[in-house]
Amino acid sequence: MTRNAEQRVDVALLLRRLTVELDAVGERFAEAHGLGRTDVRAVIAIMDAARRGEPLTAGGLGAAVRLSSASVTALVDRLERAGHVRRVRDPADRRRVVLEMTEPTMAAGGAYFGGLQRGLLAAMEGYTDADLAVVRRFLEGMTEVVVAHEA
Repeated sequence: MTRNAEQRVDVALLLRRLTVELDAVGERFAEAHGLGRTDVRAVIAIMDAARRGEPLTAGGLGAAVRLSSASVTALVDRLERAGHVRRVRDPADRRRVVLEMTEPTMAAGGAYFGGLQRGLLAAMEGYTDADLAVVRRFLEGMTEVVVAHEA
């Protein structure tokens, strides 16, 4: 095996290890808040949409977490009953209903993941803009491979 091939295998193994560790963090958050794995994925999808300034409908959530319409309805109903999300009218189109995180869930996520986020940002401080551009391109490429594998 060439040195380059060995390095690619090492990087793939490190990526797998990172994925396992991040999954464990998410699992501990889910357990602490009475959520299932899909519930956490849904909460993250709603938070990410809000961060981008894009309202997320139930249909958009279904696409984001790869669930059928009936399953999304049950998921949103469960998250709403538990006080994690609410359905609200889209201010831009009052006929459309969008999903929002509740303040307590946003606060819980911030409290739980805030330290991790600060640590990740601190770990990146020594990287140049060019370094981060390469890392970003790498992570986007790896994510595309995973998404294609799931399809």
